[in-house]
Amino acid sequence: VLYCSNNKQHIEMSGEGKAETPQVTPWDVEGDVDYDKLIRDFGCHPIDEGLIQRMESLTGKRAHHFLRRGIFFSHRDLHLLLDLYEKGQPFYLYTGRGPSSESMHTGHLVPFMFTKWLQDTFQVPLVIQITEDEKFYFKDLTIEEVEKLAFENIKDIIAMGFNRDTTFIFRDFEYVGTMYRTIARIEKAMTASQVRGCFGFKMEDNVGKWMFPAIQAAPSFSVCFPHIFNPKKQVFCLIPQAIDQDPYFRMTRDIAPRLGFLKPALIHSKFFPGLSGSKGKMSSSVGAAVFLTDSEKQIKDKINKHAFSGGGATKEEHLSLGGNTEVDVPIQWLSFFLEDDDTLNTIKKDYALGRIMTGDVKKTLITILWSMVKTHQEARKKVTDEDVKFFTSVRPIQALPNAAAPGS
Repeated sequence: VLYCSNNKQHIEMSGEGKAETPQVTPWDVEGDVDYDKLIRDFGCHPIDEGLIQRMESLTGKRAHHFLRRGIFFSHRDLHLLLDLYEKGQPFYLYTGRGPSSESMHTGHLVPFMFTKWLQDTFQVPLVIQITEDEKFYFKDLTIEEVEKLAFENIKDIIAMGFNRDTTFIFRDFEYVGTMYRTIARIEKAMTASQVRGCFGFKMEDNVGKWMFPAIQAAPSFSVCFPHIFNPKKQVFCLIPQAIDQDPYFRMTRDIAPRLGFLKPALIHSKFFPGLSGSKGKMSSSVGAAVFLTDSEKQIKDKINKHAFSGGGATKEEHLSLGGNTEVDVPIQWLSFFLEDDDTLNTIKKDYALGRIMTGDVKKTLITILWSMVKTHQEARKKVTDEDVKFFTSVRPIQALPNAAAPGS
């Protein structure tokens, strides 16, 4: 079920046995997703080699391995954003985090890793929305609980090394007043029928769910950040996101011209797979997940016990037939976290030919994950409450070349 533009669209896909219907919504991802079909049904555009080469040419930097490997695979108006960037016009980045667990897991890192690369590469401001309100509406959590989770998640985000001079992290409960005029305009431009058609809400759902899409849409418009941008000069926005968040911003792009705003550009990632090989995306509430607080032993145990293998049923079978890299979770995770292309390609080739065993691949993955998690833990220990206060403070953002700063 793909919730989009005033109706529910079903993607029917056949696999071994009976056909299954994948479900892709902003809250649930289930089934074996066909990304090419998703591009067609969502009406977005694939990121091709030409677009990647153009990014490299404009920035003078090699494309992130998420782009090179097709992990970020589709977009809306990315080519237009690059046109404006080439002409010296500014843009800003917008991403977010819904705090549903005290510790983020490795899957949560993917959009933030890519966003950091975009910020460092293009040297642009970044706003990060912390949606405590969303989790209060959609989860069985109290306001006090989501606020505590938000504080911990903000520390995780800061520990990733975002530029403190050009990054503004805002919590909806604290900042919504500044955005409220824009939110009200968005809400008036939408009908209940459109919201239900786009998100599949039911009449028995709480009213907060129905109004939240406008709150997530608002940061797409630079007018919501008068301490960063001149409200009289609109600035283009680029939103890195997983493809399941696209309905929010399809709706946003539909209403933007009616409100006199620029449509945000979008760049979509594929889903980070669960350890068990279950179709969909990794979730901290379903099956095992590798958290940023895990010890080396915990990571080792989770990978060895729970990571789905595409290897042969026996050693003899594996040596003879090799492994299936398309379904092997350790191989898939290495595609996300092993940066060196040559090393990854060698591992995949040797595994497919049966030259290395499942245990060898898992051992490599464990080493990479622990190095990444340990580095994060060490960085997070250095994040103080004062750092959180600074990143979330309403303050002027350091002027950047061609930035439309307040009052300019």
